[in-house]
Amino acid sequence: MSTNMGSDAVELDAAGSLAELLAGNRRFVNGEVAHPNQDAHRRSGLANGQRPFALIFGCADSRVAAEIIFDRGLGDLFVVRTAGHAVDNAVLGSIEFGVDVLEIPLVIVLGHDSCGAVKATMQAHDSGKMPSGYLRTVVEMLSSSVIGARLQGHGEINEIVADHSVQVAQELPERSSVIGRRVADGRLAIVAMEYALSDGAVQVLSSTISTPKVA
Repeated sequence: MSTNMGSDAVELDAAGSLAELLAGNRRFVNGEVAHPNQDAHRRSGLANGQRPFALIFGCADSRVAAEIIFDRGLGDLFVVRTAGHAVDNAVLGSIEFGVDVLEIPLVIVLGHDSCGAVKATMQAHDSGKMPSGYLRTVVEMLSSSVIGARLQGHGEINEIVADHSVQVAQELPERSSVIGRRVADGRLAIVAMEYALSDGAVQVLSSTISTPKVA
């Protein structure tokens, strides 16, 4: 398994990209990180362009830094983050840039347990009181996922976070014709994951490709 992908490396398809991410997370969990692509040579080699092999759309939580938990380096991942991985037009535009301009073959929707944004949304619905400022906007964007999860009988926060991640993964190609077209013609796969704060492991929740085995 390669841990030193450069701009001149063999391009990975979606399955290969997912395998690379899962292998990196396994190294992170086991305390055997390789810290690939983090030196001066890699930096200078990327000065004129980038070719990331995966796009991570995740929560802005400081404990869930994509390059660290997947043991990757400069130029490997195109990362978009918002509180509770809430989706707005800027997020959709950023993802479209990644998949259509940079031709990234894999999008990961990355949630994590005990998500504060999801918790705030649950509390707002339970109390009937919306938060002030722009946090209200985040709560409004997460409300449909919280309501939908509860209608399915899910009441625990981590059940709702998982449902939310899967829902976002399903909605991306529905809300963006650019993303939808690339999924339909097989050039893009979307995978929902959940990250465990306690042990650092990721779990695949839904995928449009088969989950590869990691040695």
